[in-house]
Amino acid sequence: MKCIVTGAAGFIGSHLCEELLRCGHKVTGLDAFIPYYPQVVKHRNLLELLRNPNLRFYRVDLRTDPIDDLLAGADVIFHLAAMPGLMQSWTDLEGYWTCNVLATQKLLESVHRSGIKLERFVYASTSSVYGRMASGDETLPTRPISPYGITKLAAEHMCNAYAEAHQVPVVTLRYFSVYGPRQRPDMGYYRFIQAMLDNKSVTVYGDGQQVRGNTYVADCVQATLAAVQAPVGELYNVGGGETASVWDILHKLEALSGHKAKVRQKPARPGDQKHTFADTTKLRQQLSWEPRTPLDEGLARQWEWQAKQHGSTFINSDVCQTNAS
Repeated sequence: MKCIVTGAAGFIGSHLCEELLRCGHKVTGLDAFIPYYPQVVKHRNLLELLRNPNLRFYRVDLRTDPIDDLLAGADVIFHLAAMPGLMQSWTDLEGYWTCNVLATQKLLESVHRSGIKLERFVYASTSSVYGRMASGDETLPTRPISPYGITKLAAEHMCNAYAEAHQVPVVTLRYFSVYGPRQRPDMGYYRFIQAMLDNKSVTVYGDGQQVRGNTYVADCVQATLAAVQAPVGELYNVGGGETASVWDILHKLEALSGHKAKVRQKPARPGDQKHTFADTTKLRQQLSWEPRTPLDEGLARQWEWQAKQHGSTFINSDVCQTNAS
C-alpha cells in the first residue's frame, strides 16, 4: 500500500510513518516545518525514518506548493498536518486558518484534480471541536471554544463537502489528549516532565481539576491505521479509556521521579477544556480496536524517553534541506 502522511515530522505523524514502514508499506511523508516549536525537534523525529528506503520525504507547504505529482499512485492519505495548540490560536488566527482550513482544502482539491482513486482519506481532527465538556460519543454537539477548535471543525466540514461533491472517501478521527515519546514540547505532560527533570516549578493553570481522557500515541496510531477499513463517511472518537486530573498526573510523575514536584499555579487560560473523555464504543465495535497501554505504563515510557533526551544536543543535519530521499 502506498501511503501519504502529511505532518510526517510531527509527534503523531512520525509515529504513524514508523508503524507504516514497519508493516512494509511505502510512505511519502510531507511536512512544512511550520515554526510552532523548534524545528530541531522535527528533524530529530525524522532522523531514523529517513534511513528506510520505503520512505520518501518532501518538505512542502500544502498551502502554496504544488503537490499533484507527489500524490500519484497513492492508496491512502493520512492528513495529520495542522497548526496545533489552543493558546496561540487566539493571537495567530491567520496562521491557524491557513494551516488548518486552507491547507486542507488545497490537499482535497489536489486529490480531486489529479483524479487519484483513494481507498481512504483519513482526516485527523480533535476533541477540541466539542468544546469545554468533551465527554461522550460522536453525537455530542460541536461547540468549540477556541479559534483552534473552530478551524479544526471547519476543516472537518471541508472534508465532508469534498466527500459529497467529489466522492473523496473521507473518514474522520477526533483525537483525545495524545501523549507519549516525542510529544510536542508545548504539551502539558512534556512540560511537567521537563520542569521536574530541570528541578524547576511545574506550572498548573486553573484549579488543577481539569480531567483528560489519555490516549497513548501507539494506541492512537493503531486507531488511525484501522480507519483505512472504516466505512466511508464515518466519524470516530479516539481515546485511551483512562481519565486523570492534572493533580493525578503530577502524583504519578512524582512517583516516577522519586521526588515531589514544585508547583506554581496560574489563572485558567481561555479556551482550555474542563473535562474530556472519549466514548469509543463505535470504534471498538466497528473496527475491533482497543487501547492497549495503561496510563501508568505510557507515562513511564514518556518519562524514560524525555530523561534520555534531557540535556542532549542535536546537531542540525541535512534533514532541513531534504526535498526527497
